[in-house]
Amino acid sequence: MSENRSLLSTIADSFAPIHRDGHKFVAIGLGVTLLFFLLWPPLGWVSAAITVWVAYFFRDPDRVTPLREGLVIAPADGRICAIERVRPPQELGLGDELRPRISIFLSIFDVHVNRSPVAGRITRSVYTPGAFFNAELDKASEENERRALVIMMPSGAEIGVVQIAGLVARRIVTFVSEGDTVGVGQRIGLIRFGSRVDVYLPPEGRPLVAVGQRAVAGETVLADLKSDEPEREARRH
Repeated sequence: MSENRSLLSTIADSFAPIHRDGHKFVAIGLGVTLLFFLLWPPLGWVSAAITVWVAYFFRDPDRVTPLREGLVIAPADGRICAIERVRPPQELGLGDELRPRISIFLSIFDVHVNRSPVAGRITRSVYTPGAFFNAELDKASEENERRALVIMMPSGAEIGVVQIAGLVARRIVTFVSEGDTVGVGQRIGLIRFGSRVDVYLPPEGRPLVAVGQRAVAGETVLADLKSDEPEREARRH
């Protein structure tokens, strides 16, 4: 009996819950699928496959978040596509001093629920309409539709988080507002269907990840503001 329960638990653990923002899309998909099955079954099977993918896209798994002070945690699942020192966008209000920027590209197969990289208070939240270029391009950070957040940590350090729409993404959903207090790993938003998230560290911050590395929202450590460890080197095998 215990073995059966263990097997059922293992199977259940492989299915993540669907975020509430996706419920309406799944419901629409189910309705359309039922209609297509009544009209022409082959089209119904196609619609069923698309509906399953939509449910998969809006999955929202739990994460185990490191809680030590000074850690900056990945706000998004995806591939780290760029790490560079740049001037933050004006809407963040972080000045002109160069800051390390870590960019995470989310494909349509990644979890798209975004999480807070640190604990603190949201001191700035700015929506900027724009274009829908490929989110992997450098110009996407300045020209694409985006939502910029600044989170002030208890230490006074400020972290910038920018949700950027991509080629397919047409909707940035934010769960928090200016003045809110957030915990590290807390869900702060969602970008529908392909996107990018940029994280701006304090000027003295040192990224502890590498381009090409996979990040897991709420779990992967991007930087340690309490450590003197130099930026890490890495290579692909």
